[in-house]
Amino acid sequence: MKELLPLKQVMGFAFSMILTFIAVTVYFSNMSFATGMTVLLVTAFLQAGLQLVVFMHASETEDKGAIYTNIYYALAIALVTVFGTLLCMIWGYI
Repeated sequence: MKELLPLKQVMGFAFSMILTFIAVTVYFSNMSFATGMTVLLVTAFLQAGLQLVVFMHASETEDKGAIYTNIYYALAIALVTVFGTLLCMIWGYI
């Protein structure tokens, strides 16, 4: 029976639907902007991580250390780019 029902993918899909429902609830609720954006950002990053690990099978290869290292490196570069841009253009530091 385990061969017929991939429990990891089914649980990942259910959790993905829960995160999507939370995002839609935030959209239709009457929250402050800061609270809504915080909840949306957290659910977005959780959703991205879930998609990467469960559905793209990042943890099932023998070189998963290299895959996760590349993900952490890309995340670090993205954060430096975003906060560097904010630092220069919005907050007035050069």
